[in-house]
Amino acid sequence: MARAQGARAQMALAFETAYGTPPAGGFTKMPFASTTLGAEQPLLNSELLGYGRDPLAPIKDAVTADGDVVVPLDAEAFGFWLKAAFGAPTTTGTGPWTHEFQSGAWTLPSLSIETGMPEVPRYAMYSGCVLDQITWQMQRSGLLTATARLVAQGETVGTTTSAGTPAALELKRFGHFNGSITRNGSVLGNVVSADITYANNLDRIETIRSDGRIDGADPSIAALTGSIEVRFADSTLVTQAINGDPCELEFAYVLPSGESYTFTVHAVYLPRPRIEISGPQGVQATFDWQAARDSTVGRMCTTTLVNDVETY
Repeated sequence: MARAQGARAQMALAFETAYGTPPAGGFTKMPFASTTLGAEQPLLNSELLGYGRDPLAPIKDAVTADGDVVVPLDAEAFGFWLKAAFGAPTTTGTGPWTHEFQSGAWTLPSLSIETGMPEVPRYAMYSGCVLDQITWQMQRSGLLTATARLVAQGETVGTTTSAGTPAALELKRFGHFNGSITRNGSVLGNVVSADITYANNLDRIETIRSDGRIDGADPSIAALTGSIEVRFADSTLVTQAINGDPCELEFAYVLPSGESYTFTVHAVYLPRPRIEISGPQGVQATFDWQAARDSTVGRMCTTTLVNDVETY
């Protein structure tokens, strides 16, 4: 008997034309490290009396389909997750192409995502997937991955794939060594680590349906937050926090072959941190920042991906 192994797992995705309806084709094979995407339907204990001490059969509750997908930050496949987070990009160039994603879109595209375990076989199609949150961390070393949190409408399980033969992308992965952080156009030094989280704060449309699924997931007020841990070497960030002025932070990765990923936060506000001296080692400070809409640019953030993909 074949047993499921994560090493043989597969994932493919495609954007939907109609919410909750998987497309007939156009799927793309996606690299991923792990996923908790799935559907569950809890049971409700019977509250009825008069049938003795043994309980009656439980009742099925509503279906919940959601989960996280851990993906690499790469030059090509990551654009699909950016489109899910921000909407379709504005693409310019003739190869390489520059894809610019902007925050503030009123509507977000939905995806169909299939995860497959061919040795069982089990193929689960998650339709109506909308990206709720995407987060990643910058640090000195280690594997660079992002976590995409999804809200789905439902799950359909079969023994054969519904994604056909998905298109393949070339994996050109960014590493922490390729990263840099700038503040108002100047390199921000003494940074130990940084966390970035963009959230669409989805509102699930939980209407009454015979199948127990949701009717949709609408984006509400977005949020862009994070933290920066720095070696305390000067008072630049502390002074900004005290004055309450915003700054522009840019988190960027560039490959030697020319591909790049730039995430620009136009108006970042810093809280006043507690500066602690915990021992003889260097003093570090953590700034838990928040972003807001910049009145000049007209949005909160801009993401630019430069690669060999013509369109998303």
